[in-house]
Amino acid sequence: MSMTTSSSSAFKLICLLHSAVALSSGALMMFDMKGIYTFTHGIETATKLLGSSPHDQLLIRTSDSFSGLLLFAIGFLLFMVSFVKDKSFQSFFAKGCTVLHVIVAMWRFWFERRVEDLAWDWLRQTVGDILLGLSWVFFLVYSWREKYD
Repeated sequence: MSMTTSSSSAFKLICLLHSAVALSSGALMMFDMKGIYTFTHGIETATKLLGSSPHDQLLIRTSDSFSGLLLFAIGFLLFMVSFVKDKSFQSFFAKGCTVLHVIVAMWRFWFERRVEDLAWDWLRQTVGDILLGLSWVFFLVYSWREKYD
């Protein structure tokens, strides 16, 4: 296998893995948010997060559905990008995804941990964001190693 092929394969694999996570998470957010809240936060917190009045519940369900749709669209975009063969684009895209994951981790650290019902969960999610960002960093290091060897 040539050097350029292995780097492209790594990019495709990372994109497809991130795509699978985004597509499945987005679909679950659109159609089964109560199940996700119960699984990730427990029954008591899930009840609080789903709202107390019918109006609040409708707003929260609508917001979760749109967030899930956005995540699903991101997953579809990642799937399409996984087939791009241009090395400079792959590097640019990986850098952008790394920055995005760092920003999301910072958001969780600065804001989400202050929400009382989510305060215990922010660390686990921040570690997840950092690990997803590291997958792109590993791709960048791998492609730089190939470039300069």
